[in-house]
Amino acid sequence: MRRIVLTYGLLAGAIVALMLVAMIATMRSSDELDIEGGQVYGYASMVLAFLLVFFGIRRYRDTVGGGAIGFRRALGVGLLITLVACAVYVVTWEILYYGFVPDFAERYGAAMVARMRESGESAAAIAATEADMARFAEMYRNPLVNVGMTFLEIFPVGLVMTLISAAILRRRVAGFTPGTAPG
Repeated sequence: MRRIVLTYGLLAGAIVALMLVAMIATMRSSDELDIEGGQVYGYASMVLAFLLVFFGIRRYRDTVGGGAIGFRRALGVGLLITLVACAVYVVTWEILYYGFVPDFAERYGAAMVARMRESGESAAAIAATEADMARFAEMYRNPLVNVGMTFLEIFPVGLVMTLISAAILRRRVAGFTPGTAPG
């Protein structure tokens, strides 16, 4: 099981890490921060990466489980794959954030405020957002908060993909009735 979890988890992690690196490289080469585009590409890459949870559970079912797997076991395998991918994502972000874009929170806040100004928001709403973003930037400098927020950014996507995959891939052994002893 360890080999399957690591293989599929690291592959999923590599996909999201590469997309993260590409987005940061694009952001560094531009003065503008494309919030909506970054979110669309970011979450699309997460869904793509977490498709590997499905294939990892299926591989486990077919090779280790002899073609059968219950929902709980499939959920466990999928969650382990998800956690490995999330760890790769978080480590990649921490390296990128502290090494290359330590001003990310400030740039994010500035992009939010600029978008509000363009849409004609009131001065009071803009001032409130500026204050909120300044607090966010200060809080985000704390590595534990940064790690936690980064983990919570990706984990729900993996959890949903795991639940769907476990439900789809569960399969009982032919001739086995739950509640009876096999054989």
